[in-house]
Amino acid sequence: MNIGLIIHAIFTAVRWLIIARIVLSFLPLFMRIDPYNPVVRFINESTEPLMAPFRRLIPPIGGIDFSPIILFLVLGFVENLVLQLVYKVLA
Repeated sequence: MNIGLIIHAIFTAVRWLIIARIVLSFLPLFMRIDPYNPVVRFINESTEPLMAPFRRLIPPIGGIDFSPIILFLVLGFVENLVLQLVYKVLA
């Protein structure tokens, strides 16, 4: 299997976890979410270490957390950088 596809799949999985975290943050407006649910805990615990540094950089403004947006941009940059490095090493 191509190492580039594996790297891309990992970054895609992280992006989907962040999207799930965003959706979970809006669901309490419509329904009760159990924070002790194993799936909810997994999503929160796996994304918080990634989002926390950006949240410290730019705290929520008017109750809106911009850290996922910044994290998406940084993930895209890091993915491209990692893929370029891998392809240069393998070339």
